[in-house]
Amino acid sequence: MLAYNGLTLDRAPSRRADPDWIAAQRAHPTTRVIGFWQDKLLPDAHPQPDADAVFLGLDGDTAVFATDLPSPTGQPHDLRALVSTLDPAEAATLAYARGILHWQRNQRFCGACGGATDPRDGGHHRQCRNCGKLLFPRIEPAIIVLVTWQDHCLLARHRGANGYSTLAGFVEVGENLETAVHREVREEAGVRLADVRYQASQAWPFPAGLMIGYRAHAASPDINVDHTELDDARWFTATEVRALRDAEHHSDSIERFLVDGWLTEQS
Repeated sequence: MLAYNGLTLDRAPSRRADPDWIAAQRAHPTTRVIGFWQDKLLPDAHPQPDADAVFLGLDGDTAVFATDLPSPTGQPHDLRALVSTLDPAEAATLAYARGILHWQRNQRFCGACGGATDPRDGGHHRQCRNCGKLLFPRIEPAIIVLVTWQDHCLLARHRGANGYSTLAGFVEVGENLETAVHREVREEAGVRLADVRYQASQAWPFPAGLMIGYRAHAASPDINVDHTELDDARWFTATEVRALRDAEHHSDSIERFLVDGWLTEQS
C-alpha cells in the first residue's frame, strides 16, 4: 500500500455537523488529540481538544482530534522522516491531520471581504463572521509520470535539485489528467507520448496535494530539455535507476511505487 493511503477512520460527516455532538466528543475521557506545531508532529504532547481542534473521525468508538499548539512540547518531528516506523493507518491519520491543520492556519480570514473566519463542521470548513462566505479545504491535484522508451525510462534533474526524478506537475485549469501528463512531459523534456496509462493515486497533504500516477510510452527517444525548468533529462537503464533508488532518502512517495513497478518488469 502506498504511504498515507491507509486511512481507516470513520470521518462521520453527518455527526460532525452537530456542534453539540462535537462538544461531547471533546469532553469525552477517551478522546485522542494529536498535536502539531508548525507542520511538525509532537508525539510526546498530550493536548486538550480546545475549540480550534479539528475532528478527524472515529477510531471505533474513540473520537480523534488534531490541534496546532502555540509552542512545541517535546521534540518536533517531520512526519515523512517517521513514516517508515508507522503502520499504514497511523501514517494516513497523521498526514490527514497535518493537511487539515495547515489549511486551518491559512484560512483565518475571508478572501472575499477580509473578515475573520470561524471553524464549522468539526473544523472541516470555516465561515466568515462578516459576509457569511463558507471556505472549504482545497486539494491541489498533480500528475506524476514514469515515461519509458524500450528498456529505458526518462528521469530529470530539476533546477537546484541534487538527484534525478520522474516528471510531475500540477493540473492546470481546464485540463483533464491525461492532458496534463502530455503537456508536462512535452513542456519540460520535449518528449511526445504515444500512450498514457493510469496507475494509482496517493494522498499527499504536504500541504494539500493529491498525486495521480501514470505510466507512459514515448513516441520517440528524442529529448529537448526546457532549461528554465530542468537542468537535465535523459534515458536511464534499469541498472542505473537501481543505483539511484538505493541512494534515495525518502521512499514514501508514489514516484518510488512507479519506479519499483518498472524495475520489477525489467528483472
